[in-house]
Amino acid sequence: MKIDKKNIEILTILHKNCRVSLTEISRKVNLSVDSVNNRIKKMIASKIFAPTIILRHRYCGFGNVVEVKIKLRDLNEKEEHIRLINYLKAHPRITEVFTIAGEYDLSMVMIAKDAIDQGRITSGIRTKFGRLINAWSESLTITAHKFEDYDFRRLFGEENAED
Repeated sequence: MKIDKKNIEILTILHKNCRVSLTEISRKVNLSVDSVNNRIKKMIASKIFAPTIILRHRYCGFGNVVEVKIKLRDLNEKEEHIRLINYLKAHPRITEVFTIAGEYDLSMVMIAKDAIDQGRITSGIRTKFGRLINAWSESLTITAHKFEDYDFRRLFGEENAED
């Protein structure tokens, strides 16, 4: 799907306030309400964005937001790797799981109430899949300086983007 100037304007408006009405968006971008609605539906269907919420973990009692990198031991054991990934995806305290390239093979984000809770979660995963895990590195997020914040015009090259 092409991200044209009108779609960029719509994305910018929704990014600032996802609860804005279709009428307000249509007025700002100079399109009909039906046209705006169709464009939003097409962008959602094309997976340009998802109509979802962003949970602020720390305000919900999960003070530890931890990035974990995992290096796997035997890359030929595909079934075990898939089992680990499926376990992580299903775990209620693991919010993101990625296969990555580089020194580590997996990256995930874990949320925990505190250090004791974090240790319990870590221990559970490492005990269950210890023979697959060669290295484990945790980084506790102290402050999020930027999170899911986009300048869509610069991102898609519609204005003179600065590096």
